[in-house]
Amino acid sequence: MAQHADVTLNAALVRDWLAARSVSRGLPAPVFDRGGYRVDTSEEAEVKRWVFAEPEPGIRSVAKEITQPGYLIKLCRPVEQLRPLLPPGWQVQASGFMMAGPGALPVTPGCPAGYTLDVAQAGPVTQVRILAATGALAASGYCAETDAAFVIDRIATGPEHRRLGLGTLVVQTLLSHKRRAATPELLVATDAGCALYQTLGWKIISLYSTGKISNDVDR
Repeated sequence: MAQHADVTLNAALVRDWLAARSVSRGLPAPVFDRGGYRVDTSEEAEVKRWVFAEPEPGIRSVAKEITQPGYLIKLCRPVEQLRPLLPPGWQVQASGFMMAGPGALPVTPGCPAGYTLDVAQAGPVTQVRILAATGALAASGYCAETDAAFVIDRIATGPEHRRLGLGTLVVQTLLSHKRRAATPELLVATDAGCALYQTLGWKIISLYSTGKISNDVDR
């Protein structure tokens, strides 16, 4: 049976996804805060983010405290449900899709001629890189597995290497390193990424919206 059939979006799922994402990126574990989960990213373009499964009243409380760029509020719902909870001067954008994987053993395609596949494991984190004949990085991605979630993260393909199936190879190779069959497979995808994942059996379980002060930069 497809794993995504059993995946339901709720606060616990958001927590589990964020916890595994933090492992993947070497970030602190998420902390429960006013109905959502806060991650202290401490990066130049993003200091903190709050992620909510539902349009909680706590969103208003968090937003009122934010007075400068770099503090993002994310909601696993359409932008129409996030916008009314934010003060004037905020931008709201549809920034992605929360998706659940098929939960089936992937069929991993072969590496195209002229490219080399490299896999590195560091504890619960796996990195996949595809190198061009020149040695340049053509495509890459990460996954992290905890007891509660298997998260695919930071899938990227260089513009000059697209439409060759490299993204599919990265994703399927990462999935082949999953250890626990019953663990939900989760990710957040952009519009372009969503189309790829759907061809691989992933299903959308929610929209993913972002609120930020208008001169903020999200990445």
